[in-house]
Amino acid sequence: MKYRKPLTLLLGALLFLSISAQAQKIAYVDVQEILENIAEYQEAQTELDRTANQWRQEIAQEYDVIKGMYNRYQAEQVLLSEDARKTREEEIMNKEKEVRDLQRERFGPEGSLFKRRQELVQPIQEKVYAAIEGYAAERGYDFIFDRSSDSGMIYSNPAYNKTEDIIRRL
Repeated sequence: MKYRKPLTLLLGALLFLSISAQAQKIAYVDVQEILENIAEYQEAQTELDRTANQWRQEIAQEYDVIKGMYNRYQAEQVLLSEDARKTREEEIMNKEKEVRDLQRERFGPEGSLFKRRQELVQPIQEKVYAAIEGYAAERGYDFIFDRSSDSGMIYSNPAYNKTEDIIRRL
């Protein structure tokens, strides 16, 4: 008799969980595969690759210039005065800094390539996510996960967002 109440509660909880688990519809998609099947995305990727390769070549040429400056400096170093040596060393270091800055400006997290990627790819990604949301709403899916990345969930029914409940609890 004394185990009857906890057992009833346990069975009730299991029944509730099984009913609620069956009521939710879950799916996954491979966003990368979807994007690769969109011609506009492929064109954007090709343009970004072409731009990145061109910039890499330009930077490599600048590093070759620096290497040439350094080789000339080493060859002439014994003939230069102390002031001339320091001047040449500063020129080489300034040129290296200039090229590193150019590299960061083009390839850094806030660089030109990142901005260009946002301009070209982000609108396409937004279309894909809107299509996924529409599909989920139309077919009654509560959660859709992205199989191709670590981003995880890309759509969820707002009714299942319990963030506010947890905030209130804290």
